[in-house]
Amino acid sequence: MSNKVVQAMYNDDDILMDAVKEVRAANHHIEEVYTPFPVHGLDKAMGLKGTRIAITAFMYGCVGFSFAVWMMNYMMIEQWPQDIGGKPSFTFFQNMPAFVPIMFEMSVFFAAHLMVITFYMRSKLWPFKQAENPDPRTTDDMFVMEVAVEGDEAELVSFLEKTGTVEIKVTEK
Repeated sequence: MSNKVVQAMYNDDDILMDAVKEVRAANHHIEEVYTPFPVHGLDKAMGLKGTRIAITAFMYGCVGFSFAVWMMNYMMIEQWPQDIGGKPSFTFFQNMPAFVPIMFEMSVFFAAHLMVITFYMRSKLWPFKQAENPDPRTTDDMFVMEVAVEGDEAELVSFLEKTGTVEIKVTEK
């Protein structure tokens, strides 16, 4: 099995959207689409699944909340109880209203930072990683759709030429 892809370049996002729909309707596999800016509806047109990052954000927030509760209970109740303003620190629940801002901030802190780390790991974006951009013009004004070659390459190229492409390249991936 070869790793050949056809890179079809477009100069308009509307033409790209129509081409993606045509390619999907013809049952060709779209490897990737590179755009200089986010194109609304492109993910649905490509048939991509929805993200689950919101679920992980909630779980990370719960971890932050639990850590904040444990940290405040340990520091303010068990380890170093203090009588501040005549309010003794007998139990965590008696002092919980004063701890609400800290619990909220730790939940947000954990959720935000762990979501960023999760996004980078899931996207395989490591420090000093080389860009996978197939053509530098896609950062300026061009759109590239990579379609996997499965079967007749010439037939796929002629099909993509009918979708309004400006330039076509066949490369090994």
